[in-house]
Amino acid sequence: MAASRKSLIKDEPNRRAEIVRAASRLFADKGYSATTIRDIARAVDMQSGSPFYHFRTKHDMLLAVVLEGMATISRAVGAAAAQGGTPREIFDAMLLAHLEQLLAEDGRHFAATLLHESHHLEAAALAELIEQKDAYEALWQKALRELRRAGDIADDSHVTRLFLMGALNWTVQWYHPKGGRSVRQIARQLSDLLLNPKSR
Repeated sequence: MAASRKSLIKDEPNRRAEIVRAASRLFADKGYSATTIRDIARAVDMQSGSPFYHFRTKHDMLLAVVLEGMATISRAVGAAAAQGGTPREIFDAMLLAHLEQLLAEDGRHFAATLLHESHHLEAAALAELIEQKDAYEALWQKALRELRRAGDIADDSHVTRLFLMGALNWTVQWYHPKGGRSVRQIARQLSDLLLNPKSR
């Protein structure tokens, strides 16, 4: 027992973020149900019981993946919005920030887990995720409202926001770094599709 405890302590410091990244990748690739704690421990070169120093259950790891992924993208897009400028400049900066976060390696795993595995969350955890997601989407609703006031977009309804979120988040299904278009080019093209060309 003493030896086991010693091994846990050795693995303990500063490994939480590494575990979350590994869990995200495995949940995205194999699915939540098919991923074991042993798989996650092996991915970060830990003993099989070591992840339990940081998380009580696999469910807690899933919650950490989606909440921390959501928080990361929210911070990036919030910072882009706070830089100021015209409504279109702010919107374009938000588009780019979202896509840069989402299409990075960690972001792609987060998005896949959020889209396909979050139904495994228990009710209280799912409510926590929805609260964070609603706060994030409120940033976009505000940006759309400002675009409408400036005459840059015809419709700022929640349906437009849902279309926008769907278009952004689905890029993880088809984007490839060597596919011929950069993230910046994709963001620009989406902006041009949505907004009044006279506003540029």
